[in-house]
Amino acid sequence: MRGLKLVERFKSTQVHALNPPDTTVVNTTASSSTSSKLGNHRVKFIGSKLKSNKAFSVSRAKTLLPFGLPRTDLLEPPIEPHLKPIQLVETLADLYRRFKACSESGKSLICIEQYSVLSSLCDPKLLRRCLRAARQHAFDVHSKVVLSAWLRYERREDELDGVSPMDCSRFILECPKAALVSGYDPNSIYDHCKCYQECTKSTDAQIYKGEEFLTLEEDSDVSFCVGNEEINCVRFKIAALSSPFKAMLYGSFMESKSYKIDFSRNDISVEGMRAVDLYSRIRRVDSFSPEIVLELLSFANRFCCEEMKSACDIHLASLVSSMEDALDLIEYGLEERANALIASCLQVLLRELPSSLYNPEVMKIFCSFEARERLASAGHASFLLYYFLSQVAMEENMVSNATLMLLERLRECATEKWQKALALHQLGCVLLERQEYGSAQCCFEAASEAGHVYSLAGMARCRYKQGQQYSAYRLMSSLISEYKAVGWMYQERSLYNVGKEKIVDLDTATELDPTLPFPYKYRAVSKVEEKQTRAAISEIDRIIGFKLAPDCLELRAWFFIAIEDYGSALRDIRALLTLEPNYKMFHEQVRGDTLIELLNHKVQQGSQADCWMQLYDRWSSVDDIGSLSVIHQMLVNDPGKSLLRFRQSLLLLRLNCQKAAMRCLRLARNLSTSEHEKLVYEGWILYDTGHREEALARAEKSILIQRSFEAFFLKAYTLADSSLDPESSSYVIQLLEEALRCPSDGLRKGQALNNLGTILVDCGKLDQAATCYMNALEIKHTRAHQGLARIYFLRNQRKAAYDEMSKLIEKAHNNASAYEKRSEYSDREMAKNDLNMATKLDPLRTYPYRYRAAVLMDDQKETEAVEELTKAIAFKPDLQILNLRAAFYESMGDMKSALCDCEAALCLEPNHIDTLDLYNRARDRAINPQEI
Repeated sequence: MRGLKLVERFKSTQVHALNPPDTTVVNTTASSSTSSKLGNHRVKFIGSKLKSNKAFSVSRAKTLLPFGLPRTDLLEPPIEPHLKPIQLVETLADLYRRFKACSESGKSLICIEQYSVLSSLCDPKLLRRCLRAARQHAFDVHSKVVLSAWLRYERREDELDGVSPMDCSRFILECPKAALVSGYDPNSIYDHCKCYQECTKSTDAQIYKGEEFLTLEEDSDVSFCVGNEEINCVRFKIAALSSPFKAMLYGSFMESKSYKIDFSRNDISVEGMRAVDLYSRIRRVDSFSPEIVLELLSFANRFCCEEMKSACDIHLASLVSSMEDALDLIEYGLEERANALIASCLQVLLRELPSSLYNPEVMKIFCSFEARERLASAGHASFLLYYFLSQVAMEENMVSNATLMLLERLRECATEKWQKALALHQLGCVLLERQEYGSAQCCFEAASEAGHVYSLAGMARCRYKQGQQYSAYRLMSSLISEYKAVGWMYQERSLYNVGKEKIVDLDTATELDPTLPFPYKYRAVSKVEEKQTRAAISEIDRIIGFKLAPDCLELRAWFFIAIEDYGSALRDIRALLTLEPNYKMFHEQVRGDTLIELLNHKVQQGSQADCWMQLYDRWSSVDDIGSLSVIHQMLVNDPGKSLLRFRQSLLLLRLNCQKAAMRCLRLARNLSTSEHEKLVYEGWILYDTGHREEALARAEKSILIQRSFEAFFLKAYTLADSSLDPESSSYVIQLLEEALRCPSDGLRKGQALNNLGTILVDCGKLDQAATCYMNALEIKHTRAHQGLARIYFLRNQRKAAYDEMSKLIEKAHNNASAYEKRSEYSDREMAKNDLNMATKLDPLRTYPYRYRAAVLMDDQKETEAVEELTKAIAFKPDLQILNLRAAFYESMGDMKSALCDCEAALCLEPNHIDTLDLYNRARDRAINPQEI
């Protein structure tokens, strides 16, 4: 529901990569702006303030196209700051084998290596699974602290009102208290933590303290003099604190014979010495003030009182709850080597990210070489720590000095080959953005020597920036000839090529990897230069149809303004600002909302009621970008409307923009005026981050407060996210029927009717399902055509099913899935045409590749079948495709390749039952080939 099947979502990082233009000269080596972020998939528009096209009036140029149109000679794709293995499948398979073979203590680091390899796929669910697995297998406190903070950062809980950094999420993997406990619990990944409100007994402790002095004063047999004060102590209890005290009080030293011992020169106050006496009697420090405990900590270090030091360390660690506490206490911890205190302070600083990056005191702790040395001496400087810090820093500001210094520390902490390659490559990316081309080239070269072939693209780019275009071309050509070519190789070489050869390289790049944005953008801009703006829009439409990114929308808006289609331009800019609210256009010189204000004068604006009508129309025509635009306009008029933010999140999830969708959900939760509504949005956030049971609990709690459509819908959707038995299906049907009885708008009721129909079909209740679908269509829920088609097919009315899907194709703006589904209801040739169209519209859909491969396999064209799957795996290593290719290899008797694909698939999803069965079978056949 919300489609009933879980939708694949990938991380679409919103970034700024448009360069501010030089106002004096054309500068083809300008860097991207300081707001560039990690995962930058935007094409940089580099260069001077462009002159307006003569076809436009001077006044219009100043307002709507102040920098003219983009030019091909100023286009350039980014070097991505990720590890990009040439042989990704083999790399994933190797990671899986190593994970299975290594000791428990080494598994956490392998999960982080897997995270670094999968980062280039931009799939937040995969990356979160890697981090969860790394945290699950972490043994030491330091790793737990870093990984728990990293998981929290990925959830962006800092954006939720009323949630503090140290709040417990109720899960062990993210619990701040659980992170400070050493050890490994293999079954902890889904467990709740044991956080309970601590009952302070300070009053009792003070009474206890007084009683100790009153009852034990008479036992004192030695006095320590501090200044003019005498502190009466028990000799054997003080001696028990450490070996030095034992030697002093019972050994051959003169103090062993003395009743009074002068301690005035040992840097301890009278209050501190009294605390030492009390600790020696009761072995507790929780009754002392933090200042006294700090004094005891220092005293314990000087006199090797390990038990006292540990007690002080743990107690001080428990007191750290804010940035101020952490900054005040971490220096004491570092000076006294108090590991628990340091870990607790680090945890607070890390859980305050990204805001703590802007605190100079925090950066002083992390950034300098001397700071890293201090952390290292206390066991708290690691590759893991600086990997996390540098990732956050690059997302915040790619070219800042802090980012550079953190990456330097990352390089110093790197010990394994992949770590060195990653640190050097990312350092090269940052230096490239900072226009320090010589230094960047050295880093890329060192990264390539560490085995990272993709860094050669960075090396070529640096040569090109330094005027060595032919050298860069030769480097990329040699790379293409040496390795099995992938899309980014041809994309990179196209920069150094000219004329028709450049276009050939770009077309080859698209053929090998249709998800690369740069070739589409270059071809589109080149068509604009040839005065073919409509053709340019069609070209950029190709990638916007399946991969939504702000810079693609910006480019298309630019083109629409050029042909004076201001309505379409306004639509794209509104959708763009939904993805990235602070986006700046035209070389980052014009704020997106400013441009909207200018365009509003060109386009008639409707009322809020008009907007609702437009939203119905665009939603029913499956025009998701148009729907985003309308909701953005509605939010301008009613910015506090949580329901509209929720609508945004639904659309963004459908468009695979999970990061932006989660931001909208958090905004919806923050803007909620009622507790029951807030619980629903919290439930969706929990559901979308993998916490199904917690989402269900939120829905149930919301229903108890007030019965609402969204609460019932959330509960039904969450329960349906599993294999439903007849009893469970019946319960989900009841929940959806309850939802439909509650007030809501047609958009959501159409979705509920559609989902209800789907479950009724699964239960064999076709007539009732058909009624649901017809009712959904009456309120313009166009996707219900797909449900009706399924009913016709189950009734052996194949032609009717085909016709029903044809209706959906005619109505739907985004119809790749409709072509894919219609293929199930036609003969082989027609199905092939539909699937080819689905692939053309959305090459990320995997079913067409699997179908075509299966047909080829049926025709005994084994090599062609494998090649069809390999073509998709090259840019989308999907679990199902890998599983199918492994099965093909097994049937061909190639057990080595079958095992490799199974291992790569299991690296993506370790518990996939079909792949595990195939893997075990292929492994047995590989061990016992005579049984084949």
